[in-house]
Amino acid sequence: MFIKSVVAWACLALLISTPGPHLFGADPDLSLLTPAKWRYSAPLIVPEQRTDDPSHAQKDPSIVFHEGRWHVFMTAKLQGRSVTEYCSFEKWEDAHKADHTILPLCESDYYCAPQVFFFRPHQKWYLVYQVGVPGQRKMWVAYSTTETIDDPTSWTPAQPMLDGGPNDPRTVGGIDYWIICDDTTAYLFFTSNDGRMWRMHTPLDQFPHGFHNCQLALKDKIFEAAHIYKVQGMDKYLNVIEENGKRYFKAYVADRLDGEWMPLAATDQQPFASWRNIAPADGVEPWTDNVSHGELIRSANDETLLIDPKEMRFVFQGLFEREKQGLGYGKFPWRIGILTPESE
Repeated sequence: MFIKSVVAWACLALLISTPGPHLFGADPDLSLLTPAKWRYSAPLIVPEQRTDDPSHAQKDPSIVFHEGRWHVFMTAKLQGRSVTEYCSFEKWEDAHKADHTILPLCESDYYCAPQVFFFRPHQKWYLVYQVGVPGQRKMWVAYSTTETIDDPTSWTPAQPMLDGGPNDPRTVGGIDYWIICDDTTAYLFFTSNDGRMWRMHTPLDQFPHGFHNCQLALKDKIFEAAHIYKVQGMDKYLNVIEENGKRYFKAYVADRLDGEWMPLAATDQQPFASWRNIAPADGVEPWTDNVSHGELIRSANDETLLIDPKEMRFVFQGLFEREKQGLGYGKFPWRIGILTPESE
């Protein structure tokens, strides 16, 4: 395993401390959001080979840094089921040593694609994720809460924000649900795997309920994992969203969460992050040409999802395209690493 080598540890330390990105683009502000080149770490979180219930993929990471530790929530692909797992560590070079804990959130065999944040009005951590309802062809947008993020047994059982029933205001099926808030409103974004991203909203004082008015927010050649952030120091929001096939990320920008999304790095020739602009860090053996379901490391943990454009870091799932051959969608052996902008 690459991460076990001293060389990989050394290059990882260099990677995490790399100075600001090499930039492209005409706008000196927006160019901060689109590094020309990224360097990737060795795999940092890999499938845990438990004797009783081994994982064959770790994917869909969501991350916060709280009280001196990284807290990672992710999907684990087990035998016949997809669950949400948690691990914690002080330094990324120790991530491979951290124990993985399956969160006992519900009895479904499909609860995954988590997002974690601290919701200040309630003074609680929220975990938002999707749940397949056993025996029914519908999906909850679910949530759990805790006041102690470092205790994986403390999360409340899954409750629906949206239950997939006859009164559910979603007009289409959806995947990869994402919450972000401004001063007055909580927004829920998701994709429908047909080139469309959708938006719903609720007043902040009604969250996590009251979502309504399912509107088309973006139509383009996009797939899933639409993750949206407030950009520190700019009146802008950044939307990074995955494209299908050989996976890569595109980027869009808007002035408001209910505004129009304008393409920023939204083609395979000029991507946000793809096989065209990633390379292994010094001392790291190549292990991926896919950039899939990633999360930008935030500069704050609250519901506004703030990122610092001068400190871009992208935690992603990766593998070689050839590793998909002959496997179904749920069998791909994803591992988790970090992209860091290449220095000048």
